[in-house]
Amino acid sequence: MQSLKSMTAGSPAKLIFFFALPLMVGNVFQQLYTVVDTIIVGRGVGMTALAALGTVDWLNWMILGIVMGFTQGFSVRMSQKFGEGDMAALRRSIGLAARLTIIITVITAIAAQVFLPLLLSLLRVPADLRPMAELYIRILFAGIPCLMFYNFTSCVVRAVGDSKTPLAAMVTASVTNIVLDCVTVFGLGWGIAGAALATVFAQALAGSICTLKILRTPELRFSRADMKPDRTIAGELLKLGYPISVQWTIIHIGGMIVQSVVNGFGTVFIAGFTATNKLYGLLEICGVSYGSAVMTYVGQNIGAGEYSRVKKGVNIACLISAATSAVISTVMIVFGRQITMLFISSESAAEEAAAGEVAYQYLFLMSAFLWVLYLLYAYRCALQGMGKTLIPTLSGIAEFIMRVGIAMLVGIAGLPENWIFAAEFSAWTGATVLLCISYYVCAGKLGKE
Repeated sequence: MQSLKSMTAGSPAKLIFFFALPLMVGNVFQQLYTVVDTIIVGRGVGMTALAALGTVDWLNWMILGIVMGFTQGFSVRMSQKFGEGDMAALRRSIGLAARLTIIITVITAIAAQVFLPLLLSLLRVPADLRPMAELYIRILFAGIPCLMFYNFTSCVVRAVGDSKTPLAAMVTASVTNIVLDCVTVFGLGWGIAGAALATVFAQALAGSICTLKILRTPELRFSRADMKPDRTIAGELLKLGYPISVQWTIIHIGGMIVQSVVNGFGTVFIAGFTATNKLYGLLEICGVSYGSAVMTYVGQNIGAGEYSRVKKGVNIACLISAATSAVISTVMIVFGRQITMLFISSESAAEEAAAGEVAYQYLFLMSAFLWVLYLLYAYRCALQGMGKTLIPTLSGIAEFIMRVGIAMLVGIAGLPENWIFAAEFSAWTGATVLLCISYYVCAGKLGKE
């Protein structure tokens, strides 16, 4: 048990912050290699390649959401069993979750490849960008097993309070990815395909590092017997994972609809939009990390019956999240122009400047509303840690309605192109209002049900 971390005793603020801190650093490295991918593609291959990569961003995120949804849901049961102190039930949960993960991986990988042409058509990927976009996303889809491998193993170790192993995994993978990017794109001349292959390899490496931790920890090392089918446990795991996966799928389908509208605005606008979208991950790093900490914290304390600690911890997490988002927003608003221009390169100075202006306008608006996104993660993950996965799914529907509604207004009503920027922060706002109300209703019932 020394290598694991109980969050059922001690200062909630310290537990949440210091659990989240390694995740933040790890996510920084994860986003670093995503950003470096984009910079290398934008400057090493050109603005057309950058735009091609951007046309399928939301499609890639949708698959990531499906994967993360199931693994996050599975980890809720793991953290609750760990909070109860039932190590046999914990290993059984891990074993069954591994079995389900393999099945989901096979289905997702096959479906993604089969339906890709249809999805590219629905996204309205321009004909001149489609060959590069399809090559890039097919390679990433071929790496879905590696993506699932890392997300499952990292969720297992996080569920029991270990956020340092995912950090080590991501730092190692990020450095490897950046080196491989330089080798494959600049050295071997593989272009956008080289960047995709580097990403897949990095995900496999990260998953391997987390697996070593599982194998070396008796409390986590499950046996073949733990993987035997059990309808009751499997049902509980799917009940937790399926709604979260659906939630992310709905959110990302909304994003794909927005992208389909953006894809009709021309290469310059797409390139600027893509530059800021690649910073999205950096903007939300701390919010995602706090959210993961809150989910583990709430799950363990629910398992231990420490309901007052749940409420106290979530309130503190919201305050920390809001303060952190204010700092990040300030940095992005002040230095945003210089940062976005790192991604953009064109032989035409006018095109480069126009793409940069699109990127900064979008970044400014997202930064101004970043505090809303951070509260969204805090409340959503708190509800998920309680096992209330249906409400976050409904919040995904709220995001979908707001995001798609704005996109349709822009696409159909002929509003100015930059109005599409409102789709993102409007979606955050609609979802956060629902989650905030729902959390406090559910929190008020803790211990009384």
